[in-house]
Amino acid sequence: MNTEKILIVEDEENERTGLAELISAWGYRTEIAGDGVEGLEKIESFTPGIVVTDLKMPRMDGMELLEHISEHPAEIAVILLTAQGSIDAAVAAMKLGAYDFIEKPVNPTRLRNILQNAARQRGTDRELEVTRRMLRDTGQLGLLVGSSKKMQEVFHLVELVAPSTASVLITGESGTGKELLARTIHELSPRKSKPFVAINCAAIPETLIESEIFGHEKGAFTGASDRRIGRFELANGSSIFLDEVSELPLDTQTKLLRVLQEGEFEPVGSSKTIKVDVRVITASNRDLQQDVASGRFRADLFYRLNVFPIDVPPLRARQDDIRELAEFFMQRFARKLGKPLKRIHPDALAKLNAHSWPGNIRDLQNTIERAAITSTGDALMIDWPLAVATNHGCFHAVAAAKAPEGFTAEKSNGSLSLEEIERQHFITVLKQTRGVIEGPNGAARLLNLKPSTTRFRIKKLGIKKQQYDAGS
Repeated sequence: MNTEKILIVEDEENERTGLAELISAWGYRTEIAGDGVEGLEKIESFTPGIVVTDLKMPRMDGMELLEHISEHPAEIAVILLTAQGSIDAAVAAMKLGAYDFIEKPVNPTRLRNILQNAARQRGTDRELEVTRRMLRDTGQLGLLVGSSKKMQEVFHLVELVAPSTASVLITGESGTGKELLARTIHELSPRKSKPFVAINCAAIPETLIESEIFGHEKGAFTGASDRRIGRFELANGSSIFLDEVSELPLDTQTKLLRVLQEGEFEPVGSSKTIKVDVRVITASNRDLQQDVASGRFRADLFYRLNVFPIDVPPLRARQDDIRELAEFFMQRFARKLGKPLKRIHPDALAKLNAHSWPGNIRDLQNTIERAAITSTGDALMIDWPLAVATNHGCFHAVAAAKAPEGFTAEKSNGSLSLEEIERQHFITVLKQTRGVIEGPNGAARLLNLKPSTTRFRIKKLGIKKQQYDAGS
């Protein structure tokens, strides 16, 4: 018999008794209440660890009940039952402290997974609270650093959503640390003991992405010489991070929607249905709502992924964090390189604060690494110019800084769009590297971007090989 006690608050009698029978069959101790007022009374006498409550009820609805429970001295996980179309209210409830929500009609498999995770979370709350306190008090968790107001707001959202199973959509520019944020959500969740699975959807050819995510059977297509386990199967019981989710083909989007709704899928070339319990975290530096409007992205999938959105601010919007991040990276590279670096020289700090940081944190990290390599004393020095932020946008500044003989921002006189400035800058860098993208002297390194992101931007900007290859 499971020792966890669950209170079911539902005004429809048939649904109330049906849920009680179902949950009792899983070994939990259950009690029922017909509305929020009766529910509050039962909380005092029954002392449940989990409350499953309908959102819409007479006398006192689920939202009011949640507010009362949030003031209760005992730690009680609240799971909301919502009708279709009430997801916005459920998300608002989660921001008030609800553990999770599930749509009606209730999917038993999903409900059981949520209850198991809620019970597991209650058993690890003390350990997680230590980590949460570290976030609040030090402004740092792993490589996530920031004491600025904007980052503390992000950390607060992470703290709210991490213990649940809700889908999270992380938005923000390249280099802002979206994958680090996803890992933090996983590390603060009851799933932290299982491996975090990540995949960059933009880095995999369109013809292979479905197989990579869902797996395939031997002989499913040309070259499929063995059975392959997909990322969702590997992430069963854990969390999966789909970076650049906007790049998924429409047919793969349909398959992903089914996993989110039903918790099941078939590998490519197989008729066998695989059931999984996976917490889905996605990220995009594109505006998915625009992609929905243009037909590039399914609206129903967007709403499933966007249950709990978190926007990561660019580095230029969190100026107060630059010194803290720079010191963090300096200490890291000092240990790695065996350098006696202890402080950042005032001149170097002035350059860091004046720079526009078009590549965000990744850009800053690369700058500090280079500075750590070239510095000789105990003070970090930056002996080369960094572009000063202008009113023309980030790429305007970086184009001026890194294209000494090709296109420069000054040539545009503000008459070109930022996209055209970016396009011409990419062409200049590709000419400089002779089309090489990876490696220490490749275009990705010069642009302070991942190779996959560099290829993605080249494709999106419509740059052809003949535009940068002198030999073509």
